[in-house]
Amino acid sequence: MPSDGSPKIPSGSSSKPRSTPRPGPDPHAEIRNDAKTVNIALQGGGAHGAFAWGVLDYLLEDGRLDIYGISGASAGAMNAVVLAHGVSTGGRDGGRAALEGFWQRVSEAGNYPGGAPLQGDIPLEFLSMENAPVFAFFDMMTRLWSPYQFNPLNFNPLRSILEACVDFPRLRSCPRTHLHLTATNVRSGKVRVFGTAEVSPDVVMASACLPLVFQAVEIDGEAYWDGGFMGNPAIFPLIYDSPSRDVVVVHVNPLVREEIPRTATEIQNRINEISFNSSLMREMRAIAFVTRLIDEGKVSDHAMKRMLIHSIAADDVMQTLSVVSKMNTNWEFLTRLRDVGRERAALWLNDSFDKIGVDSTADLDAYL
Repeated sequence: MPSDGSPKIPSGSSSKPRSTPRPGPDPHAEIRNDAKTVNIALQGGGAHGAFAWGVLDYLLEDGRLDIYGISGASAGAMNAVVLAHGVSTGGRDGGRAALEGFWQRVSEAGNYPGGAPLQGDIPLEFLSMENAPVFAFFDMMTRLWSPYQFNPLNFNPLRSILEACVDFPRLRSCPRTHLHLTATNVRSGKVRVFGTAEVSPDVVMASACLPLVFQAVEIDGEAYWDGGFMGNPAIFPLIYDSPSRDVVVVHVNPLVREEIPRTATEIQNRINEISFNSSLMREMRAIAFVTRLIDEGKVSDHAMKRMLIHSIAADDVMQTLSVVSKMNTNWEFLTRLRDVGRERAALWLNDSFDKIGVDSTADLDAYL
């Protein structure tokens, strides 16, 4: 950690917006003949979703992977629909441009009253500290009043950003888009996965609906909260609905923390990390169990589908970030996380490309 208390995140070549790539005329003509088809599973985690932005940006630029199915929850759902929209309209360059444009708008939304609650002119290093007074005030509000009380109009700037960035009617009709967005049914407590034909601003907002901050989103008479409670992200739709056995999980929430949390904020943050990782852990254990049965010859590869799991993460960086930073829309902070995502994606792909389609590169035994 630097002496000023700010998180040490490797900086990229620039924190300024890059020039916007020009979409190609045919979004689907640029898939390489040697590209390997994979599915992507995107975790949610507020502004930390900028790490997943960087991962996707690098994979699109590299071109060795063709993304088939995309599963996402919360910020992962937002990255998923923006990516799918961009690729469907402008190919790989269109996907990169759409993601950058979305995160630019998220950052800009914090520059005026009613935008992100922790933006304004507060220095980046102060925003990363858990005792920031603005965060303390906001945290107190969410504990004393429900969103139905302190936000009766249910204002959420992310809705207008999504509507400006994504052509939802066009996205729903795209034959090459395979989205699986997760939300949690408030009444039943069950997971609900929305497919491409169902995707709308309401669906994405439901997937990202933190119950202490926003009112439940109603869709067809049912109320929904953040999908991270029951699927962060959901893997099972990719097992059933994709021809590819490979799933690349982009982790935003650290699985492991060596230090025991001591402060109230640290404890609450760790509780959230564990709860938002629990559904993914259950699915990974199930996949690991089936893989072991297949390897031991107790079931055939035809009876049960062998899944190949891969993981891109930066736990060493995410562990240095406090819960406050999940609400930090400072452009420098977002682009630093993007650059970390690009770096980790490059390391993983260069090390693991030959194993894609052949074997898992994630340690499945660690989940048993």
